[in-house]
Amino acid sequence: MICSIGPATAVVWGISQWNRVAEHGGTTFRLPWAPGLGLTFDFRLDGFGLLMLALVSGVGLLIFGYSRWYFADGPRLGRFAAILTVFSGAMLGLIVADNLLALFVFWELTSITSYLLIGFDDDKAAARAAALQAMLITGAGGLFMLAGFVILGQAAGTYSLFEILAAPPAGGSVGVALALVLVGAVTKSAQVPFHSWLPSAMAAPTPVSAYLHSAAMVMAGVYLVARLSPAFAPHHLFWQPALITIGLGTMLLGGYRALRQTDLKLLLAHGTVSQLGFMTALVGAGVPELTFAGAALILAHGVFKAALFMVVGAIDNHRGTRDLRRLHQLSREMPGTFVVATIAVASMVGLPPTLGFLAKESAFEASLGFAPAIAGVVVVGSVITFAYSARFLWGAFSSKPDAVAPETSPGGRASEWPLLVPAGILALSTVVLGLATGVTSRLVQVAARALDSASGGELYLWHGFNVPLAMSGATILAGVLLFAARKHVETWQSRVRPALGSQQVFESSLRGLNRVADRTTGLVQTGSLPAYLGVIFLTAVLLPGWALVGNSLPLALTLDASPLQLAVAGQVAAVGLALAVIRRRFIAVLLLGAVGFGVAVLFLVWGAPDLALTQILVETLTLVIFVLVLRHLPERFEPVRWRAGNGIRALISIVVGLFVTGFALIASQERAGINATAIEYLERSVPEAGGQNVVNVILTDFRAFDTLGEIAVLCVAAMGIASLVLAGRGSEPGELPDER
Repeated sequence: MICSIGPATAVVWGISQWNRVAEHGGTTFRLPWAPGLGLTFDFRLDGFGLLMLALVSGVGLLIFGYSRWYFADGPRLGRFAAILTVFSGAMLGLIVADNLLALFVFWELTSITSYLLIGFDDDKAAARAAALQAMLITGAGGLFMLAGFVILGQAAGTYSLFEILAAPPAGGSVGVALALVLVGAVTKSAQVPFHSWLPSAMAAPTPVSAYLHSAAMVMAGVYLVARLSPAFAPHHLFWQPALITIGLGTMLLGGYRALRQTDLKLLLAHGTVSQLGFMTALVGAGVPELTFAGAALILAHGVFKAALFMVVGAIDNHRGTRDLRRLHQLSREMPGTFVVATIAVASMVGLPPTLGFLAKESAFEASLGFAPAIAGVVVVGSVITFAYSARFLWGAFSSKPDAVAPETSPGGRASEWPLLVPAGILALSTVVLGLATGVTSRLVQVAARALDSASGGELYLWHGFNVPLAMSGATILAGVLLFAARKHVETWQSRVRPALGSQQVFESSLRGLNRVADRTTGLVQTGSLPAYLGVIFLTAVLLPGWALVGNSLPLALTLDASPLQLAVAGQVAAVGLALAVIRRRFIAVLLLGAVGFGVAVLFLVWGAPDLALTQILVETLTLVIFVLVLRHLPERFEPVRWRAGNGIRALISIVVGLFVTGFALIASQERAGINATAIEYLERSVPEAGGQNVVNVILTDFRAFDTLGEIAVLCVAAMGIASLVLAGRGSEPGELPDER
């Protein structure tokens, strides 16, 4: 219960900000991160953010209380509460973030925490698979969205979301950016064709389903679409038809699949997909009236769907099953749960006096005024919604004499009432908000106007005898008939099934990705060290080399060397050439050491004894390590089987040598701005660090943290080498150590 302090504090804070949000449009606050670099977290709470806060933190607070009794006592409860707290905070940060990059950080944090929550029962293969599926789909969409955010921010000259919405940028790149952002939004909100992850996520514990998949995570995509639509829909022709088509298609497909589900959670999951499509179509149109109706539906859906998931959890605890074919006369055994479920279902189908009725009537009226054809599709979707909602209520609580009794005896892990109270509060809320139309209208108006200043409307329980009321009546009548014909519908659905469903597409895509990964790994991970080094060297040469050639930097070379330096350099070059043609490993190691010692002599000639000493120590240690390793390697280098192999190796060596030489020469002449730093080091060396050797002072004082990091790297490398040596003890020369 301690973890519930967070959402409770958010709710109290949201209530305290109501007057400022309603009267002044919002409140802004900034959290400095790295002020010296100009990095801050900018947050803004407006009317729509306040509505989302009411769902994320208000419903979240009830979910925390519900989870306390759902899991009872034990270590699972603490782990679950910790992850859920992080998720709740991430979702809250997402809805108030003003910076696009900060929004992306919170967006991905919700994906990571939802992965942990969906796969909470990690001993079950289904939970692990569902968590992975959700992570892959939403995570991939998030990467597309990040690319869109970067392009959009660059085009606008700012990453402030509200500044971009106030002055939307134009240009072809903006259209590309918006398309990429939409990919992230539709994957997160489980829209067709990316909807398969949400029904699979029902493997999660019921509190997760009640929160993430009704009022929180899946709302992130709808939230983003609602934010962007009023600003960009009028200026980009693809936006409105794409979102309306995707949304209405998702509404119909999700409802259609809900009609044949026998698991109560799966039924609600497909119903959630349908409702998310409905909301996306409304807020994605960018039309003021539809935006108002969409805001009302977002509020209504979060309340009734969370309550229904809680009801399913109570039934599962009581009977040990969610299969509607095995539930019989629960209305008598669980009368309180039956009442709560009835109220929530009434709101889901849009019956008065619930909040769902207000939202549905508003959606009917707005869609009819926008396009009668779209209003017709909305009515069809609402008919299906009525039918699967009636199926839920009938399947969970009706008398079914042919029902197969569950194997477990009635009486679950927790009492009915502790699980019923949070659901009851939500059911009561949907009725109170449906009756208090003035308060509800004001909340939805403030939210809708935060999205679109032209948005407006009123929510009424009674509009009089008009076309939307007739549409509601037709919806109820057709829904009753569709439910009455459920057996015929189930038979028809069992016969007419798609050859390839969304889940099959995902699984096939995953298998194909694994096959491509296996073949790619077999192609590029050959196990050949020369091949790996060749790729690394060429990459290191081509990328910076292209920039160096493109800059066409002039070189002013002068030969200023003593005869001793020339002699040592010639010796180093000769040893290097011998090293390239030698075939015995041990001699090659000795020659490699000779090159290093020759460089140390050059340092000494130039008057840098400290560098020379360091070079000698490193070369000596390297020789020792090589000798230890040579015990387990063949005496000679293996011959190159490919005739062209020697030529390619020689070419790579020459290219790398030329690049390193050229880079060193160019770098030595490009010293703009370095002299000032060098002079400052020299001036501060004695008075501030008390040292005459400026190199040592830099290493131990001015850049002490860098030196500490380098020492740590050396220590880790030394421990790794020591482990290899210890692992190889007892093995014969030329024999690989046993794996332990």
